[in-house]
Amino acid sequence: MSGVLEGLKVLDLSWGVAGPMTGMLLGDHGADVTRIERPEGDPFEGLLGYKVWHRGKKNAVLNLKDDADLEVFYKLAADADIVIESFSPGVTTRLKIDYATLAATNPRLIYCSITGYGDDTEDKDKPGYDGLVAARVGLQYEQRGWPEGSVYHIKGLPDIFEDLEIDNEWVQGADREGPLHVSSPWPSLGAFFSAATGISAALFAREQTGNGQQVKTSLMQGALACMSGVWQRMDDPDAEGFNTWIMGSKSPKGHFKTSDGRWIHNWVPNPRFILESSKGDKLDASPDLTVQNDPDRFGIGPEELLVMSHYQPILADAMGKFPCDEWVEAAAIAGVTMQECRSIEDSLTDPLLIDDGCVTTVDDPELGPINQVGITYRLENSQGKVKGPTRATGSDTEAVKEYAASLASPERMEKNTINGDPPLKGIRVLDLGLAIAGPFGCQLLADMGAEVIKINTLWDSFWHRTHIAYMANRGKRSIALMLKHPKGMEVLKKLIASCDVVQHNMRYAAAERLGLDYESLKKEFPELIYCHTRGFEKGPRMGLPGNDQTGACLSGIQYSDGAVHAGGHPLWSLTSLGDTGNGFLSAIGICQALYERKITGKGQFVDTSIINATLLNTSYAVAKPDGSPVDRPLLDLNQTGFDVYHRIYKTSDEWIMVTAINDAHKSALDGIIGAGADATTAENVFAGKSADEWLKILADSGVPAELSDRKYSLDFFDNTDFKKRGWAAEYNDRFVGKLEQIGLTYDLSDTPCRIPTSPLIVGDNTEALLRELGYSEEEIDVMANETAVLCDPPREGQSELESPWKI
Repeated sequence: MSGVLEGLKVLDLSWGVAGPMTGMLLGDHGADVTRIERPEGDPFEGLLGYKVWHRGKKNAVLNLKDDADLEVFYKLAADADIVIESFSPGVTTRLKIDYATLAATNPRLIYCSITGYGDDTEDKDKPGYDGLVAARVGLQYEQRGWPEGSVYHIKGLPDIFEDLEIDNEWVQGADREGPLHVSSPWPSLGAFFSAATGISAALFAREQTGNGQQVKTSLMQGALACMSGVWQRMDDPDAEGFNTWIMGSKSPKGHFKTSDGRWIHNWVPNPRFILESSKGDKLDASPDLTVQNDPDRFGIGPEELLVMSHYQPILADAMGKFPCDEWVEAAAIAGVTMQECRSIEDSLTDPLLIDDGCVTTVDDPELGPINQVGITYRLENSQGKVKGPTRATGSDTEAVKEYAASLASPERMEKNTINGDPPLKGIRVLDLGLAIAGPFGCQLLADMGAEVIKINTLWDSFWHRTHIAYMANRGKRSIALMLKHPKGMEVLKKLIASCDVVQHNMRYAAAERLGLDYESLKKEFPELIYCHTRGFEKGPRMGLPGNDQTGACLSGIQYSDGAVHAGGHPLWSLTSLGDTGNGFLSAIGICQALYERKITGKGQFVDTSIINATLLNTSYAVAKPDGSPVDRPLLDLNQTGFDVYHRIYKTSDEWIMVTAINDAHKSALDGIIGAGADATTAENVFAGKSADEWLKILADSGVPAELSDRKYSLDFFDNTDFKKRGWAAEYNDRFVGKLEQIGLTYDLSDTPCRIPTSPLIVGDNTEALLRELGYSEEEIDVMANETAVLCDPPREGQSELESPWKI
């Protein structure tokens, strides 16, 4: 098969970013996608990203207000598997193409709706543009975070190091106070990942129930997907080991300028490697790291900010002694996470990415050959394929109408009875993942109703007590095993025999050494879905340690969001979708592999990577094969926006976001700031009145605008409607008390997802799982005493040293 979705028919009525990207992903994996355009055109037609997001789709123009064309659409919809739409709330009902209408003649239809804020929320009628959503929900302030860090900020607690002065050269973001505008359309990107995940879950559910359903997400939920690691509120933020400096704006983030003027990122900064390898006149790729005068890497406690402030200038001097390529090569030899912060164009012409296929060349009829994101997850049995360029508007109208004419008129059909079970109920998943990227994908599966068993080491409690680990490990049962102990490995193999899915993001060579690679396991478990996620593409970098930061460096996110092209510093957004984007892709691939297994009975290997997710995040850009850029809006040095029509402005008291999209918006704004006004003139105009005054003036003039809200996060978890919807989750945690987190970022109408339990405690299900596998009390005692397993609470005689209560 060229793609797992081969034979499925998709109608794409969407515009903007999230919907078109969702249709692209389905098309890349075999679906037959038809883009339906309206006669008056697409309000976002000028987006360069359309050269990517609408690739390979047929294009037909239909006037859904015309009875004849509406009848054509009804026939197509009755024959379709998936519809994607991004109309404002109420429009599909007015056009008589809403889910209820179409499902009446096609109960197997999966209907995906993407709105700005949801179709029935108090904000449903607000314009759903990325900049406005990012401003309204506080995303613009969260790009660089707060001096006191996210955990303290959301509790309203002060900066414990208020008197510590940090040089502006060491930290992220423009050298000014206030929110940041970035190049990445984060709300839409989060909505895209959420929509594609929801559709994939609904496809698998359809194989169980025979029914389609409605999938809903929104740019607001997309923004929440970006906030999943940032917005968490708890009773006791000072619980031992919980808080960290990582989400604080005052902490240096490991960016350094090398001797050739290029930027490089080392995360988490490794002082011992940097200082020891740079001692001489030549860079030592394999220095003596047995010395103990410098730490291997900075710790994660808040107090480490003091250590970092001491080391930052010392490390900067050391990094500045040698060129970027030498540092990257030395880090690869030493196994240190370090990559160049390069441009999107450099990324799209990287031979290693091209060889892998995660970057591809498409011959566009207008631009000629252009490099763009390629296939971003693969299923062993169906690799996926980019089918061709974006087609001209209306190029397939007649062919589509002829096809519709061959179809019978749709008739009403009844849906099967539903029981409301979540989509993956009955599926068992083994999570061998590390850090965030792997575990976050398994958390998504747990939200879908899968039973997820997390394999922990005996010493994982330190990591799992942090607020960062909390974002990726809810809803799981934990069993702590020593895999180097024969009895620990025996338990693991018995668990694998009971599972449908094994997922991990350890380096593959490590899996091979343990005998946990796919080739080894599939001989014994041929129906197993095995998912491996990596940091990088397949190739020379595959075995290197990778993370969110290295992916954001290599794909161009940090370069673009930091306006490095204009002289800015790289920006690793605290609301990035690298690790979590990888998690979404793994969940998508696993759901689709389960969907295929339901049809064929075959298991298979699924793979994706952080770099693949980050390439999707920069897919708004393309490059010529020689590396020359294709014109697109570029962020200004001060990180306020792209031009006078699309940017944040400082008023006399607060910042506001102005998004003048169409000619009417721009003309109205010209009437306020003056036609042809430059940025400085516009800034001076807005500085003369308060935010409230300007928001009223702009609303009366028809110019979309929003307050860039610095306080939204403080009230988010008090919103009872969000709790009811599951967009915010709440549970009691043993260590931090009441814990509130970001919840579901998409909604399924018939097989709703559910957030089952709070983040795991290492070893809390060890005993229960061992009993389920048939082990006796005596056998469990022996394994605990031999440190083959660890139980929480500790078994009698279990070594106190290995107790999960110890930090």
